Amino acid sequence: MLSADAVPQEGGIGATIENAVDVVFNPIATVLSDVVFAKVTIFGAQFPWIVAWLVAAGVALTLYFGFVQFRHPITAVKIARKGLGNGAPGEVTHFQALTAAVSGTVGLGNIAGVAIAVTIGGPGATFWMILAGLLMMAVKFAECTLGVKYREIGPDGKVSGGPMKYLAKGLAERGMAGIGKVLAGLTAAFILIFAVAGGNMFQANQTLEQLRTVTGGEEGLLGGSTGSFVFGVFLALLVGVVVIGGITSITKVTSKLVPSMTIVYVLACVVVIGMNIPMLPDAVGQIISGAFSPTGVAGGALGAMIIGFQRAAFSNEAGIGSSPIALATVKTNYPASAGLVAMLGPFLDTVVICTMTALTIVIASPQSWIAAREAAAAGEALPGGVSLTSDAFGTVLPWFPYVLTVAVVLFALSTVITWSYYGLKGWTHLFGDGKTSERIYLVIYCVFLVIGSVLTLGAVLDMADALVFAAALFNIIGLYLLAPVVKKELARLLAHLRGEGEKEPAKADDKPEGPAEELVK
Repeated sequence: MLSADAVPQEGGIGATIENAVDVVFNPIATVLSDVVFAKVTIFGAQFPWIVAWLVAAGVALTLYFGFVQFRHPITAVKIARKGLGNGAPGEVTHFQALTAAVSGTVGLGNIAGVAIAVTIGGPGATFWMILAGLLMMAVKFAECTLGVKYREIGPDGKVSGGPMKYLAKGLAERGMAGIGKVLAGLTAAFILIFAVAGGNMFQANQTLEQLRTVTGGEEGLLGGSTGSFVFGVFLALLVGVVVIGGITSITKVTSKLVPSMTIVYVLACVVVIGMNIPMLPDAVGQIISGAFSPTGVAGGALGAMIIGFQRAAFSNEAGIGSSPIALATVKTNYPASAGLVAMLGPFLDTVVICTMTALTIVIASPQSWIAAREAAAAGEALPGGVSLTSDAFGTVLPWFPYVLTVAVVLFALSTVITWSYYGLKGWTHLFGDGKTSERIYLVIYCVFLVIGSVLTLGAVLDMADALVFAAALFNIIGLYLLAPVVKKELARLLAHLRGEGEKEPAKADDKPEGPAEELVK
C-alpha cells in the first residue's frame, strides 16, 4: 500500500502539471482521508477506525469459523501444491492464483512501512503485527471463498469474480439486490482508481527513485525528466506484454516472480541476521517485552499494538476485496479450497516478510534507525522507510543495498502486473466486457505508468489510498452477511477431503443457512 513518500519531480512543465492537478484533487483527498482514516481514541491512544474495523473482522471471523487458519494450514499447503481442480472450471491452478494475489500485496510496504512501524511503535510493534496477520487470515479465507462461490465464467472460459460479484449476487440472495448492486459498483470504482494510481503510478515512481539512487542520482543514467520518461515507457511496454495475455499470462509470470523475489529478500535478511546472530535472542526479547511494556513512542504498549495492527492491515489487504479477484480464477468445484489457499497470503506477506524486515532492522540497529527513533520521540519528521531498511542491509556489506534494490524492483513490478488485472475487473464491471473495452483499459493503465514515472501527483495517490480502504467497509459488511455460506462451503470441502462421498457442487443461488445474526452468537 502507499506507505512511502512519493518523490516529487522538480522544475519544468512536469512540476507545473503536478501542481495544477494537486490543486484540484487536494480538497477531495483531504476530505476522503479525514473520513476514511479518522482516528478514535482508545485508552489515550489514537486508532484509525478503518483499522479497528478490519481487525475486528479478523477476530469475529476467526471465532465464527472455529480458528480455521490454525486448524487447516497443512491442508491449505497441500492444496496449493497439488491443486484440487482436475477438469474443474477455472483458468489457473491454486498455486498460480495464490502467487498472483501475493504479488499484489507484497510490495514496498513490507520494506518501508515496517521500518516506520518499528520506529514509531518500537520493536514490540512486530509482535502485534504478527498477531494481526494471523487474525486477518480468516478474513482472506472468507472473501476468497466467496470469490469462487459467486464467480461468473464466460463462454470463452474467462472468469470474473471478486467483491463486485459476491456483493451483488450474494446480497440479492438475502433480499437486498438494490443495496448489493450499489455496493458492488462502488467497490469496482474504488478498486479501479487505486489500481491506476496506487498499484500503478506509485509503484513506478518509487521504483524509479530507488534505481536512480543506485545509478548516480540526478546526474546518473536515470536522472532528469528524460531518464524518467524513458524508464516509464520501458516499464509500460514490459507490463503491457505481460498483462495483454490475461490472468493466465499474469500467473505464469507471478508464479515464478513471487517465489524468486521472496527468496531474494528473505535470504538477504537472513544474511544480515546471520552476521549478527549473537544479537538475535536480544532482538526477540525486545519484540516480546516491547509488546507489553512502554518501549515505543506511540503510547507505550497500546501504541505498539496499534502500530502493529495498522501495519498488518495496510500490508496484506485482507478485507479490501482485491485478492478474491485473483483467487476466483482457480480450477475447482470447491470454493473453500481457494479460501484455504488464500489464507497463506497474509501469512507469507505479514508473518514472514514483514517480520523478517523488522528483525533485520532491530538486530542491525543502524545509526539512522536509532536517530529516527529519537526524532519520533521528539515529534520530528521521519526519514523514508526504505532508507532505514537499506541502511540495515548496509551494516553488513556496503554493496548490500543493491540487493534491496533488486527486491524493490521485483516487488513493485509484481504489484503493477497484478493490480492491472484487478483494475481490469473493476473496469469491465463498470464499462462492460469485450476486447475493445479491455484494450482501452490496458492503454490507459500503461499511459499512467509513464505519468507515474514523470510526475508524483501526491493528492491523487492520497485519494486512491483512501478509496481502496473505503472498499473494506462495504466488503466486510458483505462478509458478515454471507459468512454462513462460507461455513457451509468449508464443511462441504472437508467432507470431500475425508472421502465421505462426492456431493453435487453447491450452486450460486444456494441460500445461507441461518441469519446473519448467527455471527453474534
